[in-house]
Amino acid sequence: MRRSRGAFALLAALALVAAACSGDAGAPETTSAPAEGTTSTTKAQPTTTQAAPEPADEEPDLAGTKVTVFGPESSDEEAGSLQDALDVFAAETGIEIVYTGARDFSDQINAQAAGGNPPDIAVFPQPGKLADFARQGLILPLPDDVDAAVQANWPAAWNAFGNVDGTQYGIPTKADLKSLVWYNVQGFADGGYEIPQTWDELKALTNQMIADGVTPWCVGIESGPATGWPFTDWVEDLTLRFQGPEFYDQWVAHEIPFNTPEMEAIWTEILDLWNTPGAVFAAGGSIAATPFGDNGVPLVEGDCMMHRQASFFAAFLPEGTTTGPDGQINTFYFPAVDPNTRPVLGAGTLVAAFRDAPEVWAVMEYFSTPEYATNRQKAQAARKGGGLSGFLSAANGQDMSAYQPLEQGFIEILLTADVVRFDGSDLMPAAVGAGTFWTEATSVVNGEKTVKEALDAIEASWPS
Repeated sequence: MRRSRGAFALLAALALVAAACSGDAGAPETTSAPAEGTTSTTKAQPTTTQAAPEPADEEPDLAGTKVTVFGPESSDEEAGSLQDALDVFAAETGIEIVYTGARDFSDQINAQAAGGNPPDIAVFPQPGKLADFARQGLILPLPDDVDAAVQANWPAAWNAFGNVDGTQYGIPTKADLKSLVWYNVQGFADGGYEIPQTWDELKALTNQMIADGVTPWCVGIESGPATGWPFTDWVEDLTLRFQGPEFYDQWVAHEIPFNTPEMEAIWTEILDLWNTPGAVFAAGGSIAATPFGDNGVPLVEGDCMMHRQASFFAAFLPEGTTTGPDGQINTFYFPAVDPNTRPVLGAGTLVAAFRDAPEVWAVMEYFSTPEYATNRQKAQAARKGGGLSGFLSAANGQDMSAYQPLEQGFIEILLTADVVRFDGSDLMPAAVGAGTFWTEATSVVNGEKTVKEALDAIEASWPS
């Protein structure tokens, strides 16, 4: 496997210093916004400026070193396969690499960074939080050679999400396609239901199913400390569809207020759909009490016909579930208002480094490679017992044969869509995107606040 000179620059440089001291001197529009727009959600400047290590020509021996990685993926399938992929690189390099996952990653990483004991590498699901950390001087910019390798390994559209004020801090490692509806194939066949091509057709299908005595939707927004985020996905997808990408970018960057009439209409549209009698099956008794991942079993068993969720929902389908047109579960594109315009909402994870060491940069670069993507995909598919893994990557050059045909189609959409926007809440300042957006959404779903009250509260919470 190719290794970057820049990944090992620091240790090589130290070796040269030691030698010198002993007398032997050596010498398609697819982004949510360009780099600037991606990171313009706050105005604070970094408290410190950290220079990237200088490149060197020698590659150090990394055997015996250790790198810790912390992230939000905590299930056996996701966390286990991430560790499996890291183990491949560990065996090759001799680095001990330990991954720890926690559902409350967002809270824990804040406490760890504030307490001065962060991991060597963190896996960020929110570019907005990564940007906050970069501006506070808590994470390191990529060394030049590592940056060059990363730019080659991933499309520019995805690398832009790790760029903060013109400097690359984050490396994309996973890509999710969010504009999907999962549906029960047999249920659609039995009801004679056709795949909707527009938002109006999707609403008409919902009403038809209710009239037929069939529950159209499985919905749940519970996710521990992150409860509420599935509602924000609906908001973001409909914002792209109802208002278009330019409005979406302005909304994410807070160039327009959060509590606009357009946003109030979008929230109301979702709630009207969910609150229609007979429209939703909630396994936990209520939408807010139902974990989003618990919708896999009822969807397969026919308790509902549809579930709008990202490509990673495959990881929550019961083991042995068959997929595709001839399987138990298939997917269709979450319809746009105009069938001739098909915007795509995406998401994913990025890694960033807290410690400047050659073994850390080696692992960081590995995260970006097609080898990591292929190893992770194979491991996750194996842990799932075959079928869809729930993992996707947009890395260039990965082994596409490791993916199922449905997953290959997901990746093709990610790479070729005319308009792709990253999950808006993930791009916003963490206080909003991983804070009030989630909590106020939950309050509205529970009926504790009106839409206007919730939007006013989110607007008031935006960092000045």
